[in-house]
Amino acid sequence: MTRGVVYAEAGARPAIEEITLDAPGPNEVQVRVEACGVCHTDLHVVETGGWGMKFPILLGHEGAGVVEEVGEGVTSVTPGDRVVIAWRAPCGDSCRACKRGDPRRCSNNLRAKRRLHRAADGAVLNAVLRCGAFADRVIVHEACAVKMPDELPAEQACLIACGFSTGAGAALWATPVQEGSSVAVIGCGGVGLAVIQGARLAGAARIVAVDVLPEKLALAAELGATDTIDGSSGESVAQVRELTDGVDFAFSAITSTAGLVDAVRMCAYAGTATLVGVPPPGRVLDIDVELDLFHPKVAIAVTHGGDTIPQEDFPFLAQAALDGRLDLDRFVTKTISLDEVPDALDELHAPKGIRTVVRF
Repeated sequence: MTRGVVYAEAGARPAIEEITLDAPGPNEVQVRVEACGVCHTDLHVVETGGWGMKFPILLGHEGAGVVEEVGEGVTSVTPGDRVVIAWRAPCGDSCRACKRGDPRRCSNNLRAKRRLHRAADGAVLNAVLRCGAFADRVIVHEACAVKMPDELPAEQACLIACGFSTGAGAALWATPVQEGSSVAVIGCGGVGLAVIQGARLAGAARIVAVDVLPEKLALAAELGATDTIDGSSGESVAQVRELTDGVDFAFSAITSTAGLVDAVRMCAYAGTATLVGVPPPGRVLDIDVELDLFHPKVAIAVTHGGDTIPQEDFPFLAQAALDGRLDLDRFVTKTISLDEVPDALDELHAPKGIRTVVRF
């Protein structure tokens, strides 16, 4: 029996349901999920009434597991391989970005056909971010099944699928932090802490962490921040600029657009402010374009999930963790069962620790 967390309709509470799977088609693989992180993006799907997706929706997108079956033409993995399930895989040749040789900005990611169904009525399930990893088994495009070293525990490997690669990727690949540069990170949840880890790995000389919770600032200091600032006073921009005379790179890892405004204003001349957190719909920027952007020549960048190329970047992050250059183990706060996922999503409104991981 295969079970998954299904979001049946707007306003409904996600629930555990039995699901069925078709056999994997050409270039598709079936993965038995071993672990899946509980990420804010799934909560975002619920809170926005489906995030534009058709119901019913299979939640979960931060998974790792073992390949069980492969479809015709699959060459990159074989049954028994341990993999991370990537939610994006560049198309390679059909979108504008890939045609110009910039796969990190791909807008046409590869995906498997919809092969998962709700057992109760046979309805096709739409998987969040082409994954649906809050399930015992999933079917994904082979490009989204990225081999992992056997030595990396599944509960750590799954974080590379989204939250960790989003933050670390923002600093390593989306807007690459230069060695010796200064960095500000606004928001020290799981993604913000991963930005700090990525900036440290890139060789940043100074990393200033900003948050309103002391416990998160303490974690930031443990994971690589050189300075911490309590943002509850509303003076974080002035404090960052006093410490650094403006930073070279500022990352907003919160959902409020006020974080991006602060990131812009924390930047030194010709600095870059990067939006990492997914904002709710209908939000606008309150910014003085002349004073905050034009004269200081500040650039604004946006990253979707760290702009990773999973087949290249995920193995790099995994090896860096095994080498001790990244601390994935510190990110796993607790593990839960699949049945506890609906409650765990509720708990994201006031999260404790860094990441809750489902173990199957």
